[in-house]
Amino acid sequence: MKISTKGQYGLTIMMELANNYGKGPISLRKIAEIHDLSEHYLEQLISPLRNAGLVKSIRGAYGGYVLAKKPREITAGDVIRVLEGPINPVEFEEEKDPAKRDLWRRIRDSISEVLDSTTLEDLINYKDEGEESYMFYI
Repeated sequence: MKISTKGQYGLTIMMELANNYGKGPISLRKIAEIHDLSEHYLEQLISPLRNAGLVKSIRGAYGGYVLAKKPREITAGDVIRVLEGPINPVEFEEEKDPAKRDLWRRIRDSISEVLDSTTLEDLINYKDEGEESYMFYI
């Protein structure tokens, strides 16, 4: 399963809103500047997120967008499903071979489990402790 730029940039928007949670609205222009993305493209992504009840728009000179829920209440799966549709790596319902059908189902379920157990709060508080970095001095 490949997540398109819609899902990737949508998650970027949501993480910025989570980082700004409780501090007031943030504009798409600001998010676009921070991440060097197209503001026009972000405008296309924010509408389905708003319609799904994940974000709220605030009008006015100091307006922008805020999360509609706390960062710990919104999962990566919520965002990806709104922007990408159902999580299905393949259409396995019509698969005749039961072994392959089961494999596709388990892959779907594994992907869903990871996305649904990862909140925006998890993402913005992530610390990369697993990879060692080496410093070389000459």
